[in-house]
Amino acid sequence: MRNLLFTLCFDGAGYHGWQIQPNAVTVQQVFQTALQNVLQETPNLKGCSRTDAGVHARMFCVSLHTERQIPCGRLVQAVNHFLPPDVAVTACREVPPAFHARYSCRGKQYVYQIWNAPVRDPFLYRRALHYWYPLDEELLNRTAEQYIGRHNFTSFCTQDKREKGDFTRTITQAEVQRSGSMVTFSVTADGFLYNMVRILTGTLLYAAQGKLMPRDIPRIFAAKDRSQAGPTAPPQGLYLNHVYYEEADLNAGQTKQLL
Repeated sequence: MRNLLFTLCFDGAGYHGWQIQPNAVTVQQVFQTALQNVLQETPNLKGCSRTDAGVHARMFCVSLHTERQIPCGRLVQAVNHFLPPDVAVTACREVPPAFHARYSCRGKQYVYQIWNAPVRDPFLYRRALHYWYPLDEELLNRTAEQYIGRHNFTSFCTQDKREKGDFTRTITQAEVQRSGSMVTFSVTADGFLYNMVRILTGTLLYAAQGKLMPRDIPRIFAAKDRSQAGPTAPPQGLYLNHVYYEEADLNAGQTKQLL
């Protein structure tokens, strides 16, 4: 029995997230169908994360067990042959038997793209949030810096049956940068709660509108009250950008890289 780690990228605009749902097309569904065509079996897929409808991924990892002995290089080509053009496998490798794409993950980085210009860019439709009011990226960056550290993120998540127990997470990087009209918020943490990045982004936009200041972020953390933070930003600007694993978990003594 082999344990394989697939790395995907996808444009999520046409999908209702990763996880299979009744009466909706998801990324897991099309990936599983492509695998079935190649492996002639239906393996149990373990995705690294849940993504909402319309959210994209530049790097998404999936692990599965199979007895098939097709080389990884051939699997990449074969599975891509059966995938739609907005989903692609970028890599495949064998990993230790106990490796799990979600539970072995040590952290993730998300990016949120904002097209900050008076006129929308049609080529960014469903791939970036169009925000036409002026944005002070320096103010947004100072606000984002307040997110860094270990905090209780109750104020910055949507609570439902998927979120139970500990709401504490550690953010190691949070910054806002501008390149022309594109303003990008990137954030790295050991884990994320439901809608957490979209609410962090909406809170930055609240700061841009003068509804709060960077010094207000600690107060919002302490409140543990969702109503104290900004709105949930739309999904189309959000990308899962990178997934982090320990080399020891990936290699069992080998030194190959993930990508």
